[in-house]
Formats: sequence, C-alpha cells, structure tokens
Amino acid sequence: MARVEVTMPQMGESITEGTVISWHKKPGDTVELDETLLEIGTDKVDTEVPSPAAGTLVEILVAEGDTVDVGTPVAVLETEAGAAVTPSPAESGGAPETPAAPPAQPSSPAEPLIEPAQVEAETEEPVSAVSPAGGQAPAGGRTVDVIMPKMGESIVEGTILSWHKKPGDTVELDETLLEIATDKVDTEVPSPAAGVVQELLFNEGDTVEVGARIAVIATEAEEAVSQTAQAPVTEPARPAAAAPKQPEVREEVRQPSGNGVVQAPEVKETGPIPRKDSDGRFLSPLVRSIAEKEGVSIRELESIKGTGREGRVTKEDLLSYIEARKAQPAGRPQEAPAQPQVQRTEVTPAVRIPMPAAEATYEADYDGRVEIIEMDRMRQIIAEHMVRSKATSAHVTSFAECDVTNLVKLRDRNKAAFEAREGVRLTFTPFFIQAALEALREHPIMNSSVEGTRIIVKKDFHIGIAVALGKKGLIAPVIRNAGDKNLVGIARAASDLAERARNKQLQPDELQGGTFTITNIGSLGSLMGTPIINQPQVAILATGAIKKRPVVIEDPELGDVIAIRHMMYLSLSYDHRIIDGAMGASFLQKFVQVVESIDPNQEL
Repeated sequence: MARVEVTMPQMGESITEGTVISWHKKPGDTVELDETLLEIGTDKVDTEVPSPAAGTLVEILVAEGDTVDVGTPVAVLETEAGAAVTPSPAESGGAPETPAAPPAQPSSPAEPLIEPAQVEAETEEPVSAVSPAGGQAPAGGRTVDVIMPKMGESIVEGTILSWHKKPGDTVELDETLLEIATDKVDTEVPSPAAGVVQELLFNEGDTVEVGARIAVIATEAEEAVSQTAQAPVTEPARPAAAAPKQPEVREEVRQPSGNGVVQAPEVKETGPIPRKDSDGRFLSPLVRSIAEKEGVSIRELESIKGTGREGRVTKEDLLSYIEARKAQPAGRPQEAPAQPQVQRTEVTPAVRIPMPAAEATYEADYDGRVEIIEMDRMRQIIAEHMVRSKATSAHVTSFAECDVTNLVKLRDRNKAAFEAREGVRLTFTPFFIQAALEALREHPIMNSSVEGTRIIVKKDFHIGIAVALGKKGLIAPVIRNAGDKNLVGIARAASDLAERARNKQLQPDELQGGTFTITNIGSLGSLMGTPIINQPQVAILATGAIKKRPVVIEDPELGDVIAIRHMMYLSLSYDHRIIDGAMGASFLQKFVQVVESIDPNQEL
C-alpha cells in the first residue's frame, strides 16, 4: 500500500486559507480518482475538491467547519502501490503486474508522504514505437504529462490556439510547445521537459479545463524536468470536461385565462447546466450541482443578480433564490427576487423565450460587392467588454488643453542619456502617469470602483496603460503600485509591460486589478477621443497627439503675445454615477498644472 496526502488546494493567487464545508466521504470509504472528496469554501468561491488518487480514505485530519492554510494536509488516502507507480515491462520481466516498490510506511516528520504530483512525475512507461514524424522516443525513458496551466486567479479553462510541435518532434526544455488563449490573454506554453512529443491529447481550437493533461512527452530517464512548468497548479489534474449539451426546450401551450389573455408558453428546460451562462458568467461546480438538484434552469440562473466576484452567482445567491421561488404562488413565472417587475399595458410573454447567442445567424441581402469577416477571438472579447462597460457606467467625457512645451524640451534634452543609462527609451508616458498620480491623490474618488450602492475607494494606485497590438486590438497591462515608483521605475515598468504585451508574454494577473487607466491615443495620431472606461474602474484618461500651434501666452513684461507652443488635448471619460462634471474638470486642471510646471532644465 502507498499513502497519499490530500492537501488544502490554493484556489487563487491571493487565497491563503480554506474552510472545510463538508466531507463527501468518511474514513474507511473507498474513493475513485477525481471523485469528489470534500467541499471547501474560501472568501472567493465554494468548490468541490476531487480525490488525487483511487483508494481508501484512512484518516480525516481537518473537521468540517475548520479553516486551515493552503498546503495543509486535510486527509490521508491509502492506495494500491501499483496504482501509484506503474513499473515498466523491463522491470517486471513481462510478468503479471506487481507492486513496483514495497508498501510505503506511514509518514513521519522526517519522511513526508507522497504528493500526487510526485506520484505522477515518477511514473515510468515503456516507449518503443517510432512516432509518425520519424522521431523515436527515448529508450528506457519515462513520460511527462503537459498540463493546461492556470494563468490567473479567475482563469478556469484555456483554448489551444496552435501546437508548435507534432507527435514525433523533439522538443527542448522550455521550448515553446503550444500557444493557448484565455478570456484574459493569449500566451505561449513552454515544454516542461526535453524529449520527444509522444501524444497530443487535444486538437487546436479545443477548450480545456485548467489542470487537464493536454500532451505527453517521452524523456530520457536522467533528464531534469522543469518543476515550475510540470506542476503549474496546486490542484490535481482533472480530465477535460466535455462540452455541455444545450438544454432541451419544451413548450407547453396554455389555455386562455379567465380574463381573456392568452398566457405565454411555459418554457421547461432539462439537461446539464453549462459552465457559463449566455452573459459569460462562470457557474461554479457547486452552483451547477445545486441548480440541477433543485431543478433551477439556466435561464433562471441568468436572471439572478450575482453578488460574487465579477457578478458571479454564489451558493448563497442561489439558495436565496430557491427559497424565494418556493414562497411564490403556484403558476407564477419564476423570476429572481431582486429583479423588478415592470408593468406594461401591452400583452407580453411572461417568460423570456431563450434565443441562441453564439450561434445566431443573419440572413440579409447585400447590395454590391461585400466581404464577410468573422471576428477573431480577441475582437470578440473587446466587443463584449466595451458593450458591457457602456451598459454599466454612465459615460461622460470632459476635455482640456495642455501646454507641454517644457515637457518636450526636457525629454529632448535627456532622452539619449536616459536610454544609455537606464536601457529603456524615455517616452512621454511616464510623465503622464506621474501627473495622473498627483491628480488622483487630490481626487481619490477617481481611483475607485462601484459595487451596488457602495463606492470602493482604492488606496493603492495600479495604473493600466493601453497597448495597441498592431491592428488586432489592444490590452491594458497594469503597473502595480505606481504611486510608490519614481520616474525611472515607472519608465522601466511601462516599457517592460508594453514589450511583453506585444510578444504575448503577459500573465493574466498583469491585466487585472487596475484602478485607473491611461491611453496614449496621440501615439497613433489622434488629437482627442472619448475612451471607454475599463471596468470595474470609474475613469480613463486619453492623451492626444502633441502638435505645434500658435497660442496666446501671457508674458510678464510684454503682456499677451503669440508664440509657437507644443499643445496637447486631454480627454477624461468618467462614470457619472459617482463623478460629476466639476470633479472631472478639477482632475484635468490638476493634471495640466503638474505638466505645465515641469522644469525643462531639471536633471532626470
């Protein structure tokens, strides 16, 4: 027998502890691989934890209701040794399967128990066949699973965009193996080991859960394996879930009611609940399980106003809805309790008839020559974010004009020496960020977000900078704690983020958590614009192109004179729900004051 510890998994970058809500097994029960073992809760999400191995639950170390740190052992499984380590034919001599090692003794403080990741890494399999591409798997080696990596706290799945290798190709340690995409960023995945690609388990275009095996690499027995790439998540690998089937919809024709009004057809839905609703909100395994058990349809879930992260429906939201639904008189349409009921004079259906969103087809007659272009994935994501922002925030844009002549002189005088000394180009962006930080300190409401009727004012300044990716789109990586950095630090951070954004090397967490965004539309030649707020922020500043223009300035000796100055327009879009025009104008005035007071002769 072999003993395997079950540890409290890390459910996100900021999660440090978890609470055991309930155990689905008791000591002595048998459990299968990936069968639900317990249910845990964090301050972000409630979820079920699968068993990392098949065997018998011999001990529960943490009782229900207890809260423990991430990585703490919570249970011990006893497994068959053969299930943990599979010997190769050479070792077994072709004989029937036997344990690869003597039974593991109970652990002691000096001898930690075998972790699931260790068991997987030590598995050896025979590889002797020649691959389709002509590469031969290393003889006497072992195989390493390539896992769909967890690319951020809120990322639960990824889509395989392209494979850079095919079965039979050799691959080096950390060489790019494939390119994946999430709803936050596209990135390249390096190989966790050097060897020969033995098998690709998913095709290009497939969407796979985080932690699922996506490829197998055959390696030499003595070659080292990159630990960070081999086990990118602390959760045990789970098989990829099959695409959820569309619910079956049945319509029941109702007879006219006593008042002569024909009631709308009652829509009944059966079938599994999908991972995401039509609005793109992720539905956790716990929420889906409760919904299916209680007969709550996907349409009802979509009508519930979620209180979780990014508007997600939590367990409490669903249970509250179920209780409210039970209290409704029989025959009334089921609606979320928080949603207002609008009375209309015209006859309207009481139940919304579901309309397919992603598969909508349009038939139209086009005059003349046309070309139909399908939006790529990034454009679809940008479109969804922009529409959601306009629907969320009451957008207002204010404008101001700024004399940046002193800034232009300062940059021109220092840019060559700055680049030679610091190794990065000196652009206008760091100066704009510093000016925005000064304005934010005097107008903290601009550095906030809105949650229901509450205004959440952020004390740290995480500044997003919009980066154009050619003609494909744009993203806004975040400079963390920009208020703690000087000009050089901001310049380095901005240059690094922009470079890695264009090379698809950003991590999803580097695109999240921004509190205010600056977009330099002037670098693209635009004089001004009306930028759309990056949710859940409440403001975004656009800096326009710098142009020489004749302007009237006041000279202490000559009075009003006309001079050629470098001028720039500023565009500030803000959420009118919490920010009025006076506040927006005051913010712009402070920004202008900081930039125009720059000493062109100062040393950087």
